[in-house]
Amino acid sequence: MKVGLVGLGKMGFNMRERLRRADIDVVGYDPRPEVTDVASLAELAGALEGPRIIWVMVPSGPITRDTVSELADVLSPGDLVIDGGNSRFTDDGPNAALLDAKGIGYLDCGVSGGVWGLDNGYGLMAGGSAEDVARAMPVFDALRPEGPREEGFAHAGPVGAGHYSKMVHNGIEYGLMAAYAEGFELLEAEDLVTDVPAVLKAWTRGTVVRSWLLDLLVKAVEQDPGLSKISGWTADSGEGRWTVEEAINHSVPVPVISAALFARFASRQDTSPTMKAVAALRNQFGGHDVHKAGPTSGSGATS
Repeated sequence: MKVGLVGLGKMGFNMRERLRRADIDVVGYDPRPEVTDVASLAELAGALEGPRIIWVMVPSGPITRDTVSELADVLSPGDLVIDGGNSRFTDDGPNAALLDAKGIGYLDCGVSGGVWGLDNGYGLMAGGSAEDVARAMPVFDALRPEGPREEGFAHAGPVGAGHYSKMVHNGIEYGLMAAYAEGFELLEAEDLVTDVPAVLKAWTRGTVVRSWLLDLLVKAVEQDPGLSKISGWTADSGEGRWTVEEAINHSVPVPVISAALFARFASRQDTSPTMKAVAALRNQFGGHDVHKAGPTSGSGATS
């Protein structure tokens, strides 16, 4: 079997290697000459015999849409495009329609596994027709973790269902990470607990809070006790926002996911206008002390 892979970043590069380990011949394209196998999408199409399968692994939004549009011009009827990036599910319908007009199939696939997927495999959630999913199953089987197929792969529904499922997955991930992080801070704050990494590690076996995320937190604090070498500034790639927006659309309460998302926003503020206003109000109605802004802020100086 021979497939094309567009996008050889952190995940795409490892996915190419995992597919090759499964004896699937992969031709990869990336704008960076040091990692690409071909010089263009047209050359990628020419390197594959029809009917082709092309897996797209590029950033969501305009880059994915432009890539799908260009593939529509260089592929042939009967080919199949799989978007494995973190696209918003609302982009899948237009992408599928664009390709369908050329007789080209489309699947969206949510992919979880990060940089560890090369060895551990990737959790996959596919959206599209049963026929297209069956056709791509050798690729899915090569990428998913070893073991029963249903424990690492799901045909979630029609086009859009794969990315919708991955969006919710990532929203849950926001909440889980925030809970572990809050627990870590509380342990660090209590002098009675003298070995926080040991406590976290003890939780990784036999407890109800054990998980791969907890394993990764243990790894992080063992490498950098107290996490003093990194900033608390935390980005968000979009899925948390989309999850909260969908929760609003469906009137589904998601207080944990929402709080985790807003905590990320707060992490990027050197000073919080909200908390400045709260401090000012406390001073106005109760005469409570406020800390001066500037180099001594937080050191105990009051006015």
